[in-house]
Amino acid sequence: MKKVVLAYSGGLDTSVCIPLLREHYGYDEVIAVIVDVGQPEADINEAVERGEKLSDLFKLIDAQDEFVRDYIFPLIKANGSYEGYVLGTAIARPLIAKKVVEVAKEENAEAVAHGCTGKGNDQLRFDAVFRATDLDVVAPVRELSLTREEEKKYASEHGIAFEAEKRWSIDENIWSRSIEGSELEDPAFFPPEEIFQWTVSQDAAPEAAEIVKIGFKHGIPVSVNGVRADGVSLIKRLNEVGGKHGVGRTDIIEDRVLGFKARENYEHPAATTLLEAHRDLERLVLTRNELRFKEFVDQTWSELVYQGLIMDPLYEALNAFVDKTQERVTGTVFMKLKKGVARVIGRESPNALYSMDVSFDAKQETRIVEGFSVYHGFQSRMFRKSLE
Repeated sequence: MKKVVLAYSGGLDTSVCIPLLREHYGYDEVIAVIVDVGQPEADINEAVERGEKLSDLFKLIDAQDEFVRDYIFPLIKANGSYEGYVLGTAIARPLIAKKVVEVAKEENAEAVAHGCTGKGNDQLRFDAVFRATDLDVVAPVRELSLTREEEKKYASEHGIAFEAEKRWSIDENIWSRSIEGSELEDPAFFPPEEIFQWTVSQDAAPEAAEIVKIGFKHGIPVSVNGVRADGVSLIKRLNEVGGKHGVGRTDIIEDRVLGFKARENYEHPAATTLLEAHRDLERLVLTRNELRFKEFVDQTWSELVYQGLIMDPLYEALNAFVDKTQERVTGTVFMKLKKGVARVIGRESPNALYSMDVSFDAKQETRIVEGFSVYHGFQSRMFRKSLE
């Protein structure tokens, strides 16, 4: 019996994949897997109902804790961001692919499949994990070059019912919510308020600011306003608080892996708040040399994640460096949330590389610096004189 395990989302693309895998590829058993990384409960319930109906075997895997612990926390430590995008979808795909592979091995399947088209980044993120195994990799929508209309027709012929097609394409997990498609494809189109669910507009945000105290231990957020919380609860709490103040909206032109540009809209209140706080705490406790080198490491780390290459040995090496720097990134950051902005207004740490001895109010013999000052800019002055 030929078995295939499908990374299932409940949408049109992955739903038509199930009969396609039977009819066009000859698989006797199609196993559909949904990996819960913080999608809306209503969406998961709808996907579960459809997946159980269409597939031969269906599995729902709750991976929220693992997602936060093994993927989001390393992202925070590496200040993960690609061209302003906080990598919410990018960091989730390898975990989903990993879980699909695990199911394939448990069920003795010979292949894994995804519903990605040939245009986006996600196909590469799934493929990078899938192709590292000895399993066959199948991507029906991409391989058959199906258009959206052809998929709809095929779904209708196979009794796969959907409500009226949504205007926007949404991808959501606990870390971020992405919105694209329809008029948003036009870079000049103003995003309407209806596309946002996590955040209010700046105009609708409260006039009064809110101060949030975030505690970190070894680069990982562990508390909000002095109350310790597990990762999932902490992120959900900051999504709620930040969203109320309109924090975490991004509208960018993004350079995709395949080389073309795309207009993307995102919501990520917790991510915005935590990344800003974490960067600031690093500036308090890390040396100038560490910060300068880590900036390059963080950028490289983010590009690997965006490209779906977390299986590259460089990714592991970068994480080793980042983890070493985070041994001292412990302390508290005070954030002021107001009208779409999350701004640091204070920070403290037992590991601070900050001395009051050099403050403006400290009484010290300052003439000792004069010798250094004499030669500061010496070569530049020589160059200027040579032009006279």
